[in-house]
Amino acid sequence: MKFSDLLRTTIRNAEIPLRFEPGAEEAITEPVIELLRAWVAMHDPNSAEDEFEFGQKALVVRLLEELEDGHDIPVADELPEG
Repeated sequence: MKFSDLLRTTIRNAEIPLRFEPGAEEAITEPVIELLRAWVAMHDPNSAEDEFEFGQKALVVRLLEELEDGHDIPVADELPEG
C-alpha cells in the first residue's frame, strides 16, 4: 500500500462532518502530504557524523520516499477506524 492510499482511505473512513465533492480527498491529501514532507525533512541531519545520524538520515530518506509513493509502506491489514 502506498502512503497516499493509506491517507485517502483514512480520510474516506473518518467521521468528518463534511460533504465531500468529487476530488475532495485529493484536495485534503495533498496539503497533508506537503506538511508531513516538510516535518520529516526538518529531521534530516545536515551531516551524518555518527551511527545515530546515519540511521536518522536513512530513515528520513525512506520516509520521504514513502511520502512520494516510492515504496509501499508496511501497514497491517486493518486500517485505523475513523
